[in-house]
Amino acid sequence: MAIRRRRWRVRANGSGFDLNLPAEERHLLANLLPQLREVMEHPDDERARRLFPTAYTDDVERDAEYHRFMREELVASRVAALETFARTAESKHIDEAALLGWMQCVNGVRLVLGTLLDVSEDDDLHRLDENDPHFAEAALYGYLSGLLEEIVQALSRG
Repeated sequence: MAIRRRRWRVRANGSGFDLNLPAEERHLLANLLPQLREVMEHPDDERARRLFPTAYTDDVERDAEYHRFMREELVASRVAALETFARTAESKHIDEAALLGWMQCVNGVRLVLGTLLDVSEDDDLHRLDENDPHFAEAALYGYLSGLLEEIVQALSRG
């Protein structure tokens, strides 16, 4: 499946945001995003590490307490965003609240994928060879990063 890049995918207009995603990109997102819920349902899943980062790096007890109190709220917020995405996945125009849900979902999947790839700021995933066993995942990570950037830019203009 080749994903073609259009001039823009997300754009602010006077009454919300226009979505210009081709069917194959919408299909990709519709298949990826529900997998995020599966990761969140398992608190000890290593893939969720970046979804629920350490709040207190120097105090294990305070960090555990923070997660006891906040994890449920964080999961509820992410589940609400997934539901918003599911409700608006085929929409050509959405409001700011819906786009914020899209942003949270796209970033969540990107964070999980980044964990699996062990991405750091020093990595240049654009230079991976097509024969690299992680090429497809790196390409997906790049796509999600680009889409996230467009969402953030549209929100800042809206």
